[in-house]
Amino acid sequence: MQRTFLTLIAAVSAFVIASLRSLLRSSTRFAVLAVSLCSAQHSSFAAQPLNVLFIAVDDLRPDIGCYGVKHAKTPNIDRLAARGIVFDKAYCAQAVCSPSRTAILTGLRPDTTKVWDLDTHFRDAQPDCVTLPQHFRQNGYHTSALGKIEHHGFEDGPSWTEPRWFPSGEMVKVDEQDWTKHTITRFEGVPSEFAKPLEDVAKRKGGKAGKKGPAYEVSPKSDEQLPDGAVAVEAVKRLAALKAAGKPFFFGVGFVKPHLPFVAPKKYWDMHDAETIPGPAFVTYPEGTPDFVGHTNGELHAYPGTPKENPIPDAFAKTLRHGYNACISYTDAQIGKVLDALDKEGLADRTVIVLWGDHGWQLGEHGLWHKHTNFEVAARAPLLIALPKSATAGKHCAAPVEFVDVYPTLADVCGLKVPQGLAGMSLKPYLENPDAPMQKPAISVYPKSSKDHGGQLMGYSVRSERWRGTFWRKRNAADIGFIELYDHQNDPNETVNLATKPEHAEVIASLQKHLPPVGSDFAPKKSGKVAKAVGGSKSKGYDPNEPRDKRYDRLYPGKPKLTESDYLAGQGGDQAEAKARFLKLDADKDGFVSRDEFIGSGKKK
Repeated sequence: MQRTFLTLIAAVSAFVIASLRSLLRSSTRFAVLAVSLCSAQHSSFAAQPLNVLFIAVDDLRPDIGCYGVKHAKTPNIDRLAARGIVFDKAYCAQAVCSPSRTAILTGLRPDTTKVWDLDTHFRDAQPDCVTLPQHFRQNGYHTSALGKIEHHGFEDGPSWTEPRWFPSGEMVKVDEQDWTKHTITRFEGVPSEFAKPLEDVAKRKGGKAGKKGPAYEVSPKSDEQLPDGAVAVEAVKRLAALKAAGKPFFFGVGFVKPHLPFVAPKKYWDMHDAETIPGPAFVTYPEGTPDFVGHTNGELHAYPGTPKENPIPDAFAKTLRHGYNACISYTDAQIGKVLDALDKEGLADRTVIVLWGDHGWQLGEHGLWHKHTNFEVAARAPLLIALPKSATAGKHCAAPVEFVDVYPTLADVCGLKVPQGLAGMSLKPYLENPDAPMQKPAISVYPKSSKDHGGQLMGYSVRSERWRGTFWRKRNAADIGFIELYDHQNDPNETVNLATKPEHAEVIASLQKHLPPVGSDFAPKKSGKVAKAVGGSKSKGYDPNEPRDKRYDRLYPGKPKLTESDYLAGQGGDQAEAKARFLKLDADKDGFVSRDEFIGSGKKK
């Protein structure tokens, strides 16, 4: 009896042990399976390419709340700053539109692109250059842009998947082999930013078109009736289309304000009190500098009604500062619409956002207005980079950085190979650790001339964490005609040139070693090429009142139903947006759009 009992116990024990072993094996297999599934899911997520939203703002100095400017009214740029890193010392390559934009788009300095003015295309000197958007396009991205990204008239064909869109009512397709050939499709756009533009305006000196209104205007128009508002409306539509297309994208959105003239709807003027907007801390040239380092405010004087004298009278200057800030707030509101659309479409978690101003802007500092100098206030511009779900979001980086750093940075953070030969470096280390020390100084240039200092000069301005040294070197020669040195730790307004002080000789030498080789600024003979329209039309969908049955029969004669290719062949403008429309029109989801579906706008009958 005892033996039988012991046998029974042994059998039960063996069964329990076997069961436990089986359960353990199953649990292990389940755990391995779970880990494998999670790893696969993570790999799939990691393999998804990041999109890029590339926001450019013309003539924007860092008069923004996130830069510590108390009178600024910029809630939308500020909330973008909370998503990413604010670069407190970001510098353009040259404080004028086309050279600066060319540098950020090519990753090359003006001495390499030979773009120091507003009438040279970089492909004259660098025909085989692969631009920032072109690099993304070559890596499978859909690249498109609205408004001012390049300097207008110098758009680049190989950079973009589709024609460039402008609120003036033009879509511009640039030939990919010859940048001068522009095919223009016209649509109903914003005719003029002025409420009552001047007619029969006389041409300015040099044959340039005269300005059609004053330097500022409190506009009676709505946001959308002005160019930047129209850009924002189109950007919202494009983001929806890009989401529907499902392809990684590089999307440029360019805003013009606060560029002159300072035209903004009244509500943005009302947001600011002109009496509380501070004027410049210093209104004369720095002590110890000649006149050639500045200018005579020619851009501002070109607008009708601007006082002819310099300095600009105080009352007029106060209104200009009011208008500049109103325009910043207006553009900030448009940026907010774009950010809202990005969030609404569920794209924010897979999109890198970059916001940059193409250079700074003088508002009376040193007695100067607009840009066109190597002073800090002209060369320094806002730069914000926001990565999805960044661990360092909301922080500031104090190290000097350059606009030529943006190209390698975006390639790096998006997992693309960083092309060789770029002038800048990736800012990814700063995105991961904003407190990292300076890796290199920032360099800006500006060409000037002075008979007393060597004739034609190139001003190389080298900005370290503390110092700005500007070396006016004779073009295509080693001779230094004049040097400026400013101590930003003790003189942030650049009021005294310290270059002649012997105690600063070592500082000057340390900065001067960063100058490019002699001859870098050699200027080749100008090609004389200009952009010209080689074809054009009105958009095929131009008449919004055309009955849809007649539109179908006009665009697709004899076709009872359309494939996607058929449909796209009859659509102008953004192809991604057209693809999204096709999917919407295909009500029964059979892969075709019938005539009835087209007429009914995709509604089932």
